[in-house]
Amino acid sequence: MVDFKEEIAKIIGRAVKELSEEEIKSIVEIPQDEKMGDYAFPCFRLAKTLRKAPPMIAADIAAQISENPLFEKVEQVNAYVNMFISKEEFVKDVLTEVLTEKEDFGKSEIGGGKTVIVEFSSPNIAKPFHIGHIRSTVIGNSINKIYKALGYNVIRINHLGDYGTQFGKMICAYRHWGNREDVIREPIKTLLGYYTRFHEEVEQHPELDDEAREIFARLEHGEKEEVELWQWFRDESLKEFNRVYKMLGIEFDSYAGESFYSDKMPRIVKMLEDKGLLQESKGAQIVDLQPYGMTPALIKKSDGSSLYITRDIAAAVYRKEHYDFYKNIYVVASQQNLHFQQWIKIIELLGFDWAKDNIHVPFGLVSLEDGTMSTRHGRVVFLEDVLTRAVEQTKDIIREKGVNTDNVEETARQVGIGAVIFQELSNNRIKDYVFSWDKVLDFNGETGPYVQYTYARAASVLRNAGEEAARRAEDPLAAKPEYITGESAYQLSKLIYALPQVIQDAGDKFEPSVVTRHIVDMAQAFNRFYHDEHILTDNEDEKISKLALVLAAKTAIRNGLSLLGMEAPERM
Repeated sequence: MVDFKEEIAKIIGRAVKELSEEEIKSIVEIPQDEKMGDYAFPCFRLAKTLRKAPPMIAADIAAQISENPLFEKVEQVNAYVNMFISKEEFVKDVLTEVLTEKEDFGKSEIGGGKTVIVEFSSPNIAKPFHIGHIRSTVIGNSINKIYKALGYNVIRINHLGDYGTQFGKMICAYRHWGNREDVIREPIKTLLGYYTRFHEEVEQHPELDDEAREIFARLEHGEKEEVELWQWFRDESLKEFNRVYKMLGIEFDSYAGESFYSDKMPRIVKMLEDKGLLQESKGAQIVDLQPYGMTPALIKKSDGSSLYITRDIAAAVYRKEHYDFYKNIYVVASQQNLHFQQWIKIIELLGFDWAKDNIHVPFGLVSLEDGTMSTRHGRVVFLEDVLTRAVEQTKDIIREKGVNTDNVEETARQVGIGAVIFQELSNNRIKDYVFSWDKVLDFNGETGPYVQYTYARAASVLRNAGEEAARRAEDPLAAKPEYITGESAYQLSKLIYALPQVIQDAGDKFEPSVVTRHIVDMAQAFNRFYHDEHILTDNEDEKISKLALVLAAKTAIRNGLSLLGMEAPERM
């Protein structure tokens, strides 16, 4: 696609010898008020060199470039040269790019095949996959898709919470109150019940805590009975987790969790010792980070057991050696900010220059309308229940409204799950979030179903045009731009044109909501175009040209939705 800033820099560069084309490009702005043009060039920097007032310089430049065919109009306003791009040139370029690139429109090769790791979701084994996990899961999946679109080789890692003292508690509870049949029938809810009961019983029987610690110590030392129970809990949990991932259309390249790094931690402790970073504190081993404005990092407890931070350092070292990553991205709640600052600082103190390439992408917390969730007390909303209910309610709406679809079940799945994903990705990820059934399942306004309906509307227009007209609209050379330069058509074209840059911005900020908001803007612009223009006209050239823009909008919306992990139904 034409880089209009670059083209403008070349044109102005022929009139202004005092600045390089690169400097001119960096100065060119997009005015907030569209009445001031599509692009503007401020002339303040040239005043000292040319010994002229900026408005005079702007007038000279405007006069020299006004006849260029790229521009519909050039105006001097105070110290600015305001440029209005030729609508026909612009729309022609957009259609050519989108209709040629199709599903690849918006993608780029910025990443050059460099490896980026995205760690996301990472639920705890034998605990509920609840609504709180949706944030890491869908934000991480979208970041993964955005980075793939930018030309990176993305490795998706689900760093399962499959290690730690909670497994001592779980095994302890199972031995006291559990049975195999219940776990097989309903693994997570049964194990959650055991975990909840353990914390109830331990208040009356504190000796259970000692028993759980002993069990975990045996697990760490590889005792057969404990390891077999732990492995069984892990396998049963993964079956349930994978059912949810399948509903969301999410896959991973690795499920290497905390347990995978248990035999890699002694090496890390030795490295810390060799660097003189370890200190003893009340029998425990720490790294003092107070000189860097942080609390000390606990590496080993006084009983010799390991901690999250030791495993995370081991994981980062392993990933660098195994994948040689360009970026190692962690999509983890903002509650863990200090934890990430600590271990990344320790990697830096170990002398690894790639410490800076470990990036924590935090997000706000999820709470229920009546308070925070607590696995310990069994107060959770299961994510699978949320997705299932969203699909069922969507099915009811489809039947009530007599929605035109070939497959009610499939459309309900696409729209219901899409509604949950879109709602999660609509706001800035750092904002805290209160889970509400009413909000998740509200299909009005700037929602996922609204965008999907817009896509289906575009598909319907193309079907109504007939196979031959729709086929002709796919040819970039068939469209005649003079028929699609009306205001609503031009505004739609501008938003389509912006999609590749939006994707790049989302990647730079690790912020899927940048894409989400832009998709809503495109959908709204398409609906304005749909209402303002008579698309299926008797004039064949006009009809094909307008259908080409419909197809371009449909393609851009679909490509945008795919970056969020959503599907686009053809009928709705």
